[in-house]
Amino acid sequence: MRTYGQYCPIARGAEIFAERWTPLIIRNLRLGCGSFGEILEGAPGLSRTLLSQRLKQLERLGIVTSAPKPDGRGCHYELTPAGHDLFKVCVSLGEWGAAWLEIAPEHLDPFVALWSMCNMLRRDRLPHRRVVIRFDFTAHRRIERYWLLIEHGDTEICKTYPGVDEDLYITAEAEAFVKWHAGRLSWAEAVRDRRIQLHGPSWLVRAFPTWNARSAFAHVKPVSRTAPSSAA
Repeated sequence: MRTYGQYCPIARGAEIFAERWTPLIIRNLRLGCGSFGEILEGAPGLSRTLLSQRLKQLERLGIVTSAPKPDGRGCHYELTPAGHDLFKVCVSLGEWGAAWLEIAPEHLDPFVALWSMCNMLRRDRLPHRRVVIRFDFTAHRRIERYWLLIEHGDTEICKTYPGVDEDLYITAEAEAFVKWHAGRLSWAEAVRDRRIQLHGPSWLVRAFPTWNARSAFAHVKPVSRTAPSSAA
């Protein structure tokens, strides 16, 4: 870990927090990702080697703690009190980003939005029976297909056909799905413009959007970047 060589708390804190991937690892742990694989799934592009290094570093710093799983396969990770306090920095950063930064084309990864949605579903609204939903995302780098399995309040995202019949089919533009989850587009607008289309039983079509708790920053109103016109 590089150091600024300064006593300033901002400099010392930045040495830890500004390391690449560290804020996302802390975010994922705060969302309840306890295993190595769960943390990794929520950070596409992060290598296993680098995640292992970051977790060891965060443990040494007293930000993360780990314990062997009961079955002996890997470890369970969680934030320490210091880690939970550091997550407050993530929240402040997220609020600033939601207010001041645009959602650019390179940010339109639908898997990340789907993963985030699954971690924030309103569990009390989910059906009691098993439901399998197929998602076909268009207008991104390529057509991407995923399956969401919901059963007994638990969810799982599959990148290959899970071997069971689908109950609902959703075709969505990546941009529309991401912006809906981020609070930048209403469900009614997306459906009206056919940017999100659902096919399946009417009760399921109606219920699906009510399960979404949306992004933790969906409430943040973007700041207008339009410069005021100068007086004549």
